[in-house]
Amino acid sequence: MRTLRVVGLHEDGKSIVCEDPARRERFLLPADERLRAAARGDITRLGQIEIELESHMRPREIQARIRAGESVEQVASTAGVPLQRVERFAYPVLLERSRTAELAQQAHPVREDGPDVQTLGEVVAYSFGVRGQDYSQATWDSWRGEDGRWVVGLQWMAGRSENRAHWAFSPGAHGGTVTAIDELAEALLDPNSYRVPRAVDRPDDDEQPTLDYRADAGAKVIEAPIPEPSDDDTTEMPRVAAEDPDALLPEPEPQARPAKPKRKKNHPAVPAWEDVLLGVRSQRG
Repeated sequence: MRTLRVVGLHEDGKSIVCEDPARRERFLLPADERLRAAARGDITRLGQIEIELESHMRPREIQARIRAGESVEQVASTAGVPLQRVERFAYPVLLERSRTAELAQQAHPVREDGPDVQTLGEVVAYSFGVRGQDYSQATWDSWRGEDGRWVVGLQWMAGRSENRAHWAFSPGAHGGTVTAIDELAEALLDPNSYRVPRAVDRPDDDEQPTLDYRADAGAKVIEAPIPEPSDDDTTEMPRVAAEDPDALLPEPEPQARPAKPKRKKNHPAVPAWEDVLLGVRSQRG
C-alpha cells in the first residue's frame, strides 16, 4: 500500500488532489461524506454510509425491521449485506427487545375484575407446573406490533409440537399490564382450565371384531371354539351358507304333544219311575 500526500483542492471544489511522492503520480479523491467521516474517525457513520451504498435499505429501516420482530438473518438476506454489517445496527434494538420481555414478565394479567395480584411470569410458571412441562426451556421475546404497541411472546415445545402464546404489553405503574391475544395465552392465564388428556385403549391389530347375527342389542354372546380337522379325520363337516345367518341357529328341540284328556268312566243310568213300576230293566250303555 503506497502512501499519498494531499496536494490541495481540485478546481471543481468537490475533489482532493493527492500525489505519490515516489512516482510523482497524482490522484483525485472525491471529498464526499465518507471522506469527512474518515477524517473525523467516525466509524459508525462510515458503516452507515457503506450499507447505504451497498444496499437500498437504510440503517433506520434495518432497526425498524428488527424492532418489529425480524431476525438479523432475515434482515441481512432482505438487504443483501453480510450479517456483521446488520448486527452493528441490530444490537441495540435486540437489547431493547430483551429488556422489554423481562419487564412484561413482571406485569400483571388483566382479569374481568381488574389486574391480577400475581405477575405474568408467576402465573405462567404455575401453569407449566400443572401441565408437567419444563418452564426453564421456554423462551421469551418481544417486539412492536403494527399499532406501535409492544407484544410479548412465549415459545416452548410440548412433545413434538411447537407452541406460541402472545400478550399485549402496556408499560405502566407497578409493572404495567398484559392482555392475552390468542387462545394459548388465555389458557396459560387460567391453570384450572387444563385437563389431563385421557388415554384411549387401542385394540390390538390381531384382534378382529366378530359379528354375531344371533345376538340382540346388549346381549352377551359366548362362542365355543371350533376344533380344527386333523389329517386322519375323514368326517365331513356340514357346509352352511355364509349369507344365511339363520343357519347358524341351533335346531329347536321337539316339543312333547299335549296329553289327551282322560275320558270319564260311565256311571249306570238311573231308571225312570215308570220302569220301576212296570218291572222293566234298564239298559246299560
